[in-house]
Amino acid sequence: MTITYTGEVATCRGFGCFLKLLLRWRGSIYKLVWLDLLAFLTLYYLLNLVYRFALNEAQKETFEAIVAYCNSYRDLIPLSFVLGFYVSIVMTRWWNQYTSIPWPDPIAVFVSSNVHGQDERGRVMRRTIMRYVCLCLTMVLANVSPRVKKRFPGLNNLVEAGLLNENERTIIETMNKSFPRPSKHWLPIVWAASIITRARKEGRIRDDFAVKTIIDELNKFRGQCGLLISYDTISVPLVYTQVVTLAVYSYFLTCCMGQQWTDGKVVGGSSYLNKVDLYFPVFTTLQFFFYMGWLKVAESLINPFGEDDDDFEVNWMVDRNLQVSYLIVDEMHHDHPELLKDQYWDEVFPNELPYTIAAERFRENHPEPSTAKIDVPKNAAMPSGMSSVRIDEMVGNNGSVASGSKPTATEQPSQGATNQTVTYDLSKAAPDEESKISTSKHRPMFWPIQLPSPRQTLAMTSKNYELLAKRRSWCASK
Repeated sequence: MTITYTGEVATCRGFGCFLKLLLRWRGSIYKLVWLDLLAFLTLYYLLNLVYRFALNEAQKETFEAIVAYCNSYRDLIPLSFVLGFYVSIVMTRWWNQYTSIPWPDPIAVFVSSNVHGQDERGRVMRRTIMRYVCLCLTMVLANVSPRVKKRFPGLNNLVEAGLLNENERTIIETMNKSFPRPSKHWLPIVWAASIITRARKEGRIRDDFAVKTIIDELNKFRGQCGLLISYDTISVPLVYTQVVTLAVYSYFLTCCMGQQWTDGKVVGGSSYLNKVDLYFPVFTTLQFFFYMGWLKVAESLINPFGEDDDDFEVNWMVDRNLQVSYLIVDEMHHDHPELLKDQYWDEVFPNELPYTIAAERFRENHPEPSTAKIDVPKNAAMPSGMSSVRIDEMVGNNGSVASGSKPTATEQPSQGATNQTVTYDLSKAAPDEESKISTSKHRPMFWPIQLPSPRQTLAMTSKNYELLAKRRSWCASK
């Protein structure tokens, strides 16, 4: 089961909030690393004893040369990079698997609120639907978790647990004979959907939208169950796991030789002196502890449905899901407390909920936005002046965009229109009926400028284009 320590580190006081956690054994790094550390130290001291008592002077020089060689080249193994990236992938995958576990609570709420009927048949329908939902998840967990598999090794165990009936077991066994390979975890969901359809035909579900809502939730539940099976069958690529494992173990095999304490000879022109003989490799042991512990974290979390201390509590989920599902659709079906006025009925809402004596020191002020204390003077808050714009400088008579100059006399107006020049202050509101707009008496009253094409519009600012459109719309309405 998951080792929880959140309550112990809820408040950080004193010296080292996490130091109290270092004394735990269950779920700790010591429990995972101690056997590997024992093997490493055994090999280290075996080589050390051979060097001290079994070799002559010439052999010791060869041994010291090998030590210098291993110590010089062991850092060529990119251990931190390979191991850190691998553990990051495993941690992300570990949390994604937990969030993929489906919970039957939403389906139970939908079934309880939409499948009506206080009679025995209505109750049987609701309970059977939720039993099928819980059966689906239990069959999936039995496929991915050794702990659930040991609890429910076969269909007979599901019958004994009350998740399956004899006739349903017979149907599944017949299906297994005809189609032995695929998992049949989806079969209870199909049965639950059929019961929903029958309840609609009997009038226990009052509209098709409720039917669709429940079936959508069933499909979502089935999809998450399929995702769990996908996580189980598609692992982190084996080649990456092998690379990380080989990198860690080869690194520390090199350390067993490269971190030996020698007699202080000069090897190959470079001084490899140890003036103080430490009989215990302190920093090498710490290095082994950290790197091997890093690898053990990945080994422990790569399959969170196993039997490690920090794996998910799947057996608890099986019991909890069935209990809550039956409680929602049966015991609490269409049942709620008496409707009464709340305590703040006359006040509409409370200014503040009461504090206890223990919580009084945690009274908090209302949070303020970051710009709440910025004071803008009134003279600086006034809008800046806006200049007038000549429309004929911006758009030509034939709708083309002018480049800052008035249209020349040689430009021909469009057919049926006279060459007009209108000057208007865009900072003011739309003109009223009394505005003097020069138009031809043979054309209707509308804004005498043809809007540019979409390609020409790219040369105009969006603000001016919107203003032109508003003026044209106003004139057309007149």
